[in-house]
Order: sequence, then structure tokens, then C-alpha cells
Amino acid sequence: MEFLQSLDAALAAFASFVWGTPLLVLLVGGGLYLLVVSRGRPYRHLGHSIDLLRGKYDNPDDPGQVPHRQALSTALSGTLGLGNIAGVAIAISTGGPGAVFWMWVTALVGVATKFYTATLAVMYRGRDAAGELQGGPMYVIREGLGKRWMPLALLFAVAGLCGMLPVFQSNQTVQLLRESFAVPLGVVGEDGSLWFDFAIGVVLAIAAAVVIAGRIQRIGKFAVMVVPGMVLFYLALTFIVIGYFWQEVPAALWLIVTDAFSGRAVAGGALGAVIATGISRGAFSNEAGIGTESLAHGAAKTTEPIREGVVAMVGPIVDTLVVCTCTALVILLTGVWQHGEGIEGVSLTAEAFSQVFGHWGPVLLLLMVLPLAFSTIVTFWYYGVKCFVFLFGPRLQWLYTAIYISLIAIGAVASLNAVNSIIIGMYAVMAVPTMTSTLLLAKYVNRAAHDYFVRMESGEKAGLKDPV
Repeated sequence: MEFLQSLDAALAAFASFVWGTPLLVLLVGGGLYLLVVSRGRPYRHLGHSIDLLRGKYDNPDDPGQVPHRQALSTALSGTLGLGNIAGVAIAISTGGPGAVFWMWVTALVGVATKFYTATLAVMYRGRDAAGELQGGPMYVIREGLGKRWMPLALLFAVAGLCGMLPVFQSNQTVQLLRESFAVPLGVVGEDGSLWFDFAIGVVLAIAAAVVIAGRIQRIGKFAVMVVPGMVLFYLALTFIVIGYFWQEVPAALWLIVTDAFSGRAVAGGALGAVIATGISRGAFSNEAGIGTESLAHGAAKTTEPIREGVVAMVGPIVDTLVVCTCTALVILLTGVWQHGEGIEGVSLTAEAFSQVFGHWGPVLLLLMVLPLAFSTIVTFWYYGVKCFVFLFGPRLQWLYTAIYISLIAIGAVASLNAVNSIIIGMYAVMAVPTMTSTLLLAKYVNRAAHDYFVRMESGEKAGLKDPV
């Protein structure tokens, strides 16, 4: 028992260390650098993403596996859900309302970061051992930087393999089901039930296996059906709460801004804690610079890398600037953050919804979280198997899939502090090769962007549909 406690403490210390100031500077400072060297040009063409997501430029004969909108939905399914609900609550409870402002900062610079990482994921696609065209940071490094940089590619693949485990999503999903349905209906007691948790875990595992069997094509179709609808459903819920307290919205927004530079809401007025909490939670939320988004965007059907970069820019806007802001306003407007001692994560958000919807609040929250958490589980399998194939080839990927499916069921019943620390730490490790390769190859994206946007503007002036 003492050994396990020591292991938990060591892994927690590791996760805290790797998410320290140097990494936060790399993510935000790197994003600011990319924003500057791009001269903000991608931001000016953000409206072009709407045409791309509508399928205006889709060509089924283009290389890749899924259309633009499915690639974006798959990427969003890996970020939306528990991170936007539990993550924002944790940010406010530990860093105060000002942490939300610094989450906004990560999103604003994350737009530039995602433009570059997603563009590179298509620009430097490579063949895996089975001869299939793939995208992602490890292929960007191998194809764009060359063999002498392969240790960075291997580092990302190993970190991705360890960081894309389904245990957290499985564990938290089962917990929500238990607390929202099973306990109120008397199916299980307040202390829970092992058989209930395991049964739900097995159901999740079987459902995931069905979707996973269709690989990225089925995952993309599933994500594009689930993600937009669930986001709209959640926004509708939050708008009802915000409308209920509409007179207090300006004061809540002002509190976020002022506390971001004072840290008064944090014990001792630790401004550094506010900034660090907001930036780290923002990075967790939108994953800009982590590299996972590149694994999804690299599968897009296109011959124009810049197009997928423009599409990827939508991610931080939807994920952090819209969804996370709505969550933050719900928590602040209802006041639960001030008297929620001992309540953290998704439970704090559920308590906030209960202020307006009563006992239906957690149930409505669950209806949104459940499909998004499930979509995250199947998306993470796709991310993980790409890393596995890069490291070991395609012959044994059935073994990875079997282990992954088993972990969904095991995660539902296990105490996973150590595993969660590994996952959190590996996210930080993934950012190092991703941001390093992105910064080194940024000049090639700038050239491609200049060429593409010039052709696009010329095509629009000539009344052409396609800027080629």
C-alpha cells in the first residue's frame, strides 16, 4: 500500500513538473510567435472555413480518408466534453474567475497554432508500414525534418500511446451515470456498486468496439452526427441559465477580466497561480500545440494543406471561446464557485445547473456529456492506434485494440490516480515534439499560405469556385 501511495505521489509530481512554466511558455509563446510571423493572415480568412465545412471544395478523389467536416468533428470530439465541463470548474475552483481570461488567451493564440499544426499534418503526410497515407506530428517530423530528428517522432508516438488511454473518460462517464441515475432511482446505494460500474463499462466497451471496427471513416461519421448536436444542446442549456441571470452577466465578465490581473479570488492573491491554472487548463481544453488534433486533421481528403489549417482554426473558437465561456458563466452566475468547498470538476458544474433546473440539472448535463465522452473514447483509439502502428507496424494493432477495449471496462471500476497522472504528463510530453517541429517548419506554411490565399483571392475576383 505504501508503495502504491509513493507511486501515485511520484507520478503526480511528474505531471506537475512537466506542466511547469517552460511548457506553458512554449505553448503560449510559440503560439504568439506563429501569430506574428503569419501576420495574422489566417485570422482574416476564418470565414473561408465555413465554405470548406459546407463541402464547397470537397473532392472524393483527393488523398485522405475523411472530408473536412468529419476531420474537424473528430478533432473536436477529442477535446469537447469532460474537459469543457470539469476542466473549467477545476480552473475556477483552483485559480479563481481570472483563470478563464487566461484560457481565452490560449484559445486566441491556439487559433494560430492549430492553423500551422493542421496544415503541416497534411503537407507532410507519410506512408505507414502498411502503405496507407497518414498524418500527425510523427510523420511531420519524419517527412519534414528528416531522419536525424526521428527521436522526436518516436517521443511523440510513445507519449501518444500512453496519453491516449480511455480510462479517465470511462471512469468519469460511469460516475456521472451512477450519481445522476442509479443512486436517485435506488438502483445502487450512495457508496456505489462494483457490479453496476463494471456492467456500464462493458456496455461502453462493446459500443466502442462496434464504432472502432469501422476505423476513421466510421469514427468520422459518428463524430459529425454527435458533436454538432451535443454542442448546440449544451449551449441551449447554458443560454437558459445565462438568460435567467442576464442582469448579472456584465459583472461576471468584468470579474473574469479584473481577477485575471489581481488574483484576489485565490488565497494569498497569487497572480502566478491564476495565470498558470488558466493557461494549463486552456491547453487541456483545446489541445492546441499538443499534437492530437494533427492526427485527426491529417486524415482530411484534400490536396491543399492550407484548407485543413483553416478548418482547424475553428476548433479553439468553438471549444474554448464559446463552450468553455458558457460553462464559466454558468458557474459564476449561479454563485456555486463561492460556496462549493470540496466540490470540484463536473460535480461543481452539475451543482450550478441544479440552481436553475433543480434535480434535472445533472441529468440534462449527463445527456450532453455521455455521447461526447463516448466519442472521445473512440477518437482516442484512433489516435493511439496511429502511434502504435508508427512504432510497431500494423501486424499487431489487433493487440492494441484488444487492450484498449479492455481498459474501457477496467477504467469503469478501478481507482486510477496513477494512470491519470501518466495521461496528464504524457500530454505535456507530446507538446514538445509538436511545437518544436511546428516552429522549425513554420516558414514552409507561410509560403504555402501566401500562395493559396493569393490564388483564392484571384479566383474569387475571376468568379471561380476553386482557387487552383
